[in-house]
Amino acid sequence: MTGGTVEGPDGRPRCPWGMSTEGYVAYHDSEWGRPVRGDDALFERLSLEAFQSGLSWITILRRREGFRAAFASFKIASVAEFTDADRERLLADPGIIRNRAKIDATLANARELASWPAGELTTLIWSHAPDPPRPAPRTSADIPAVTDESTALAKDLKKRGIRFVGPTTAYALMQACGLVNDHLADCAFRTR
Repeated sequence: MTGGTVEGPDGRPRCPWGMSTEGYVAYHDSEWGRPVRGDDALFERLSLEAFQSGLSWITILRRREGFRAAFASFKIASVAEFTDADRERLLADPGIIRNRAKIDATLANARELASWPAGELTTLIWSHAPDPPRPAPRTSADIPAVTDESTALAKDLKKRGIRFVGPTTAYALMQACGLVNDHLADCAFRTR
């Protein structure tokens, strides 16, 4: 979709993707693009964006509660202690995406992040927020898939031992967590 906003059933304009399937409406309206801080919360978003790679976001969104149950609510300290038995449990869990490389990356990332000082993941990720913020996009075509900031964020995370994150995944994380505001200019849910 490359156009501007579309009218929702309540008459308010939304980003086109936010109306593309029923499951997206609540996510678009109340979560996407809102600032997320906190290491565990960002670890969850980072992990889910990695699982989304090559898939539709709605696939992940529909399984999010399954992911939370399977990965101890994405508490870094808890996931860092997962054993080989936990790994096998995850590989057999129909409530998540059972991709060996993505599961292994999530477990390795938790172990790495558990060694970081509290708040360091939050500080690192938010240090890549564009300053000044980018202008509000008018249409979906104005939204990039990769930016200089997302490329730098992916490089910094990789340099620090974080796996399964490239510039596109990093930009999706930045959008989802409010580092950038890619709600269209006329979207009723654009907060700033």
